Amino acid sequence: MGEILFVAASIAVSLAVTTFGYAVSRRYVRDRLKYVDAVQTMKAPILAGVGAWLLLMPFTFLPFIGIGTAMVFGLSVGLGVKAGANDIRIGRLSGGF
Repeated sequence: MGEILFVAASIAVSLAVTTFGYAVSRRYVRDRLKYVDAVQTMKAPILAGVGAWLLLMPFTFLPFIGIGTAMVFGLSVGLGVKAGANDIRIGRLSGGF
C-alpha cells in the first residue's frame, strides 16, 4: 500500500512540475520576450529545455524527483518556449494557458 502511494505522489509531483514549467515559460516568452527576435529561432526552445533539465538535475536525489521528472520538465519548458513564440508569431498575445 505504501509503495502505491509513493508512486502516486511521484506522478503527481511530476505532473505539477511539468505543468508549471510549461505554463510559466510560455507566459514569460509571450509577455516579456515578444520583442526579442532570438526567441523565434529553433535554438531558443532547445537551450531553454536543456537549461531547465540541468537546473532540476541536482534535485534528483529527492524522493519524488527522478531523472525522468527532470527530463520531462526540460521538455515541457522547451515546448512552452516554442508555444509562446508561436503565440507571438500569430498574434495571440492576450490568450490564456
